[in-house]
Amino acid sequence: MLLKIYLLVTFVVSLATFFVYGWDKRQAVRNAQRVPEKTLHLLAVLGGWPGALLAQHFFRHKNRKVSFQIVFWLIGLAQAGILIAWLVR
Repeated sequence: MLLKIYLLVTFVVSLATFFVYGWDKRQAVRNAQRVPEKTLHLLAVLGGWPGALLAQHFFRHKNRKVSFQIVFWLIGLAQAGILIAWLVR
């Protein structure tokens, strides 16, 4: 049951994260007010890292900024580690 809830939350937050990345890319192209990187990272921490990963490739956004990628991949690894630890307990 908890796994189903986790997967549902991950899907919903990932979907929202995907659209936020799309919005940020659009704002970047328009040279308008951007979504703060802290917000993008927070969405990843809340479970949206799969959607963030897809968005980075789909929109070609935030995938070349090394400082952003380091934090993003640390979040992803931490999330994966927590999930694996939870599943094997």
